[in-house]
Amino acid sequence: MSLKQLPSYLHGEHVGPWAVFLEQINRVTPHLGQYAAWADTLRLPKRCLIVDVPIHMDDGTVRHFEGYRVQHNISRGPGKGGVRYHPEVTLSEVMALAGWMTIKNAAVNLPYGGAKGGVRVEPRTLSTNELERMTRRYTSEIGIIIGPDRDIPAPDVNTNEKIMAWMMDTYSMNVGATTPRVVTGKPVSLGGSLGRRDATGRGCYIVAREAMARRGMEMRGARVAIQGFGNVGNAAARVFHDAGAKLVAVQDVAGTIYASAGIDPHALCRHLDAGGALLDFPGTARIPPDEFWAVDCEVMLPAALGNQITVDNASALRARFVIEGANGPTTPQAEDILLDKGILVVPDVLANAGGVTVSYFEWVQNSSSYFWTENDINDRLDRALTEAFRAIWSVAAEKGVALRTAAFIVACTRVLEARAMRGLYP
Repeated sequence: MSLKQLPSYLHGEHVGPWAVFLEQINRVTPHLGQYAAWADTLRLPKRCLIVDVPIHMDDGTVRHFEGYRVQHNISRGPGKGGVRYHPEVTLSEVMALAGWMTIKNAAVNLPYGGAKGGVRVEPRTLSTNELERMTRRYTSEIGIIIGPDRDIPAPDVNTNEKIMAWMMDTYSMNVGATTPRVVTGKPVSLGGSLGRRDATGRGCYIVAREAMARRGMEMRGARVAIQGFGNVGNAAARVFHDAGAKLVAVQDVAGTIYASAGIDPHALCRHLDAGGALLDFPGTARIPPDEFWAVDCEVMLPAALGNQITVDNASALRARFVIEGANGPTTPQAEDILLDKGILVVPDVLANAGGVTVSYFEWVQNSSSYFWTENDINDRLDRALTEAFRAIWSVAAEKGVALRTAAFIVACTRVLEARAMRGLYP
């Protein structure tokens, strides 16, 4: 099937992230051998649900929000993917994120398919009560397709443990039984897993460590620049720092700080938790946002939103490694520039897979009602991502392709083999 034969909402130059995902699938298709015949399975989401989310506001008015849940592929297991609250959430974005979840789960060999959800909202404008009402209504609306063995949501941008607790409770009330397995990333008191909060950032460190070792570079003293200092960015910063690396730059929506001598991320977290501003952190200098990408460092870690490294700034990068903590932070054209510069890009579908890996551990623990220690979780995470990295690195070396292409080859082969083995229901 050609791109023009796809339904109109699935192609075209104006569909943003979904177009990027389709280009990535097109790039990998020639490497899929006998499974290339099934590649359109990856170009067509299994199911897209758009829902109206009306709620009573605190002032008595009624507002409507648009919500989404997309199940991209469920050939290898139930859908798995987060829910984000953001004013720029679109169907194109959620479809792409669901597609990347399909690839991510298969790349690290988790028994899940790919899914994603979102509500177009600026959550900071809502009171706590309004946020809860919206979350519960959204959960009820998508309740027709989610479930512990069907599709399991998790936290993402602007969602957290509290929101997962509301989602779990709403689903449980609607089905008449407490169902912890319907979401992951819950509070530990409700069956959440130890180590889940820092898992994505820790995973970024693990794959960076593996990549640096293969380039003969030491972690101790390596300079790291991080865009985004939310759950992923600050966790990654702490783990890198504790391993002897040096955090030299941090950027968030407020601006960018730099310190050649290094920034203590633990102290920065305390500063921010106490109400301090990023730009006022002692011992750092403010630099223009565009200069962040030109910071001299070994590791550049975009951990904010997508589409951050583009053809407009890729040439400025001076890092040795780009570790994609965010989803889709590098456009395909920008990645070509980075590769030409000799910068190794560890793609999002591998670099930020720590979160979903520990989500899987949480789901397994909920299934058995037996819980592991945090050391157990971190050890299992390290083994899972190290094994996945080695397999993908081996394919990249064997075929002479970039790590992203290798990750897609591994993942797409696993997904399409499952699709072919299951056959088509008449």
